[in-house]
Parts: sequence; C-alpha cells; structure tokens
Amino acid sequence: MLLNKSCSFSPSSSFLRRENVGLSRPCSSLKYSNGLIHAVKYPQRKNGGVGGVVLASKEANNRSVLDVVFEPFEEVKKELLLVPTVPQASLARHKYTGQCETAINEQINVEYSVSYVYHAMYAYFDRDNVALKGFARFFKDSSVEERQHAGKLMEYQNKRGGKVQLQSMLMPLSEFDHAEKGDALYAMELALSLEKLNNEKLLNLHKMANEVNDVHLADFVETEFLTEQVESIKKLSEYVSQLRRVGRGHGVWHFDQMLTHDLLAA
Repeated sequence: MLLNKSCSFSPSSSFLRRENVGLSRPCSSLKYSNGLIHAVKYPQRKNGGVGGVVLASKEANNRSVLDVVFEPFEEVKKELLLVPTVPQASLARHKYTGQCETAINEQINVEYSVSYVYHAMYAYFDRDNVALKGFARFFKDSSVEERQHAGKLMEYQNKRGGKVQLQSMLMPLSEFDHAEKGDALYAMELALSLEKLNNEKLLNLHKMANEVNDVHLADFVETEFLTEQVESIKKLSEYVSQLRRVGRGHGVWHFDQMLTHDLLAA
C-alpha cells in the first residue's frame, strides 16, 4: 500500500485525518517527541496484514521503527521465491540462460587458443637464427591481448552468475617458414585469418544474445570486443599488403624495423 500524502494531525486529537490515502480507520498508536511524529502504525487489517507506516520526522537522523512488518509487492514475492537456497547455486544469476553461459565458455576457449598461437609465433621470431625482433614483439603483445580478452570473459561469466569451464586447446605450430611466401608474410596472413575467425565467433555470440533477449550480454560484446576486432583486422590487412610489396629478404628486415619503431612509439 502506497501513501501519497502524510497525515495531518493535532497532538490533542486521538485520531489522524488522512488525506488522499484511501484509509478511513483511526491510528492505533502515535509516537511523537517535541511535537514531531516519528511513526504511525495503522491497526491490523481483517486479513492479518499491517495497515501501513507514516514517517514524518523532520530530524536529520532516521530513527528505527520497531514492530513494523514490511509487506513487499507481489512482484518482489515472486522474485523472493526464486532466490536459491543451495550453496552451489549463484545468488547473482538473473535472466542469464544456460545457452549464454555455454557460449561465453566457448569464446573463452577461442581467445585462449588464439593467444596460444600468437605466443608460438613470438617464440619463432625470437629465435637467434630468425631474429626479427619487431615481429616477435608484435606477436607477444598480441598474445597478451588475447589472454586479457579471455580474462574479461571469465570475469563477466562470474559477474552474471555462470561457471567458467576451461576447455582443452590444440598444440599450435612451431614452424612458420613458407617456401613461397616466407615466414613473415605467412605469419601475418595467419594472424589476419585468426582475427577474422575470432570476429566471426564474437558476432555469433552477439547474435545469440539478441535472440535470447540478453541486452546486457549484447552490450558487453559490442563495447568490449567488436570495435577492437574491426580495428585489428584493418591493421593486419595493411601489414599483409605491405609485406606482399616488399617481398622477402631485405624488405622484411626493413619492415621489422618499422614494426619495432611503431610498437615502441605506441
């Protein structure tokens, strides 16, 4: 029951005149001090409920009202019945389907798998007989970035009340030299393909979130991932085009120096 206006009263009267509150019964108790009402409790209804409480104190500090029963709205009662009581169930989970939970775990695996491949690329280009430090630095940073993406998804999974389930990953390649393209161009084309695949997985995740009307998940994917994926694809596409122009040999070394300079300046 909502009270639109507080009661007007006179300390000498045993009744309160209620204005626009839909009540016609007198108050059963009145507590006041220094001429100010602290609380008024209306008598018990016929169905056993408590009538209501009016707080009309002008004091800065709120005073506790004893012997007052809070009657939640019917909607709150329904939600209260849904609160889990077993320790294994999440209390934070709300409007989060099992389909979303599974999709998030799959995307975590995608991010970790891409990071795994990038880390293998870093190890290859950091070899003493390859010695392309710019490529090594670029793929190392890319590996860290993908692991950070996986971490964001794990944090989100826990925030929504899901359970993180890490999956197995395939062993990546350890050799990236290519007879026709060379190692630098081949590795960069592979990285571009991985980013496009990752972007496709994220778009599918976003589509699924819209289908189940999970607005929060859709917004999370848009805000944290999609824009960054488009920018990564554009940057890698430019790198591939430049490497195709310079060819193998000295051109790759020059590109590696440029890559090192850009990474240090970033």
